[in-house]
Amino acid sequence: MKDIVFDLGGVLIDWNPRYLYKKIFASEEEMEWFLSNVCTPQWNTQQDAGRPFAQGIALAKEKYPKYAPQIEDYYKRWEEMLGGSIKGTVAIWRELKDKGYRIYALTNWSAETFPIAKAKYDFLQQMDGIVVSGEEHLVKPDPEIYARLLKRFGLHSPNCVYIDDNAANVSAAAMLGFDAIPFQSPDALRMELLKRGIL
Repeated sequence: MKDIVFDLGGVLIDWNPRYLYKKIFASEEEMEWFLSNVCTPQWNTQQDAGRPFAQGIALAKEKYPKYAPQIEDYYKRWEEMLGGSIKGTVAIWRELKDKGYRIYALTNWSAETFPIAKAKYDFLQQMDGIVVSGEEHLVKPDPEIYARLLKRFGLHSPNCVYIDDNAANVSAAAMLGFDAIPFQSPDALRMELLKRGIL
């Protein structure tokens, strides 16, 4: 029986900083400028890689003092960036769980904010194992974080189906021998799992 490895953000959990910042900025243009120049995806990835939010926020405030309150809100109001679970994928997750598959998560996520999500979504508490980048000080697509997942839980990549919405992460998993599925939608994922005889 195959083991299943899910990415979380964009696959099982709908996370987007715009859910918060559309409440904060009067215009979409300013919000997009802020997210492209101040609290950028690259800046956020540093927290996913283990940098403390306090340090990331201090650096951003130093560079953009005008936006100090909005920068602080990135951490203070982080939970408002969660749009809920992606119901179709969670339904697939439950079917797999009911069929007895071992299910793991490999996620780029800050060690400081992951406990908020874990408390909020019961399926995270029912995973057979989770590797969080912020705890490892490594982010996907670094091959070492996939190797840690395999070693920690005694998995073998050719026996693992890996599901992620990020093309670079999917490619890295495939290079390491995972059966890697690019996530596009719950329906497309269901078709891929049906093809493999998993559902």
